[in-house]
Amino acid sequence: MKQWNIYFRIWHWAHAFVVLALIATVILRKTFLSYKSNSEIIVSKLSSLNIEISVEQGKIIAKAIRAPMWEWHIIFGYALVSLLLVRLVLLFTHSGRQNLINLKSFTLHKKLVSVGYIGLYLVLGFMAVSGLVLTYQQDLGLLKETAHTIKEVHEALFNLIWVFVIAHIAGLVVAEHRDENGIVSGMINGGKQ
Repeated sequence: MKQWNIYFRIWHWAHAFVVLALIATVILRKTFLSYKSNSEIIVSKLSSLNIEISVEQGKIIAKAIRAPMWEWHIIFGYALVSLLLVRLVLLFTHSGRQNLINLKSFTLHKKLVSVGYIGLYLVLGFMAVSGLVLTYQQDLGLLKETAHTIKEVHEALFNLIWVFVIAHIAGLVVAEHRDENGIVSGMINGGKQ
């Protein structure tokens, strides 16, 4: 079994937390805090209290309710950018270099897993950069159409993150029960030498 150094383990769990937190904010935005459904509830409930507001006013209120949650998405986005930069630094440590040097000796399965991780980092890198661009679109002077296109790609790539998270967890379960017993505990305690 591979031995994981403390820096990589801390990075791994911080990264997992940040990615899951980003996913949670998106899920909340699309479900419980959806401005479309919540605006209808707001208009309906206020109407039952004999307070009439327009659908547009309901949307403004609903968006204001979810705004603090969306601020957390941006904060976690900054954390993702920081963690990706740290991962680049970790790549140049001894264990990071060993992964690249030993790539030729990997089985086909391990090579595919490595390529999957590289793909994940590329997607996360794009997500981080595009998130920053969207956050600072006015300061950057982006056209509305350009920002909209970037946002659509940003949201579409989110689905790849879902696929990776599910594949990662499924892969861990399979590996734990096949040929890599202790892989999960190794990411907690460092693994055996």
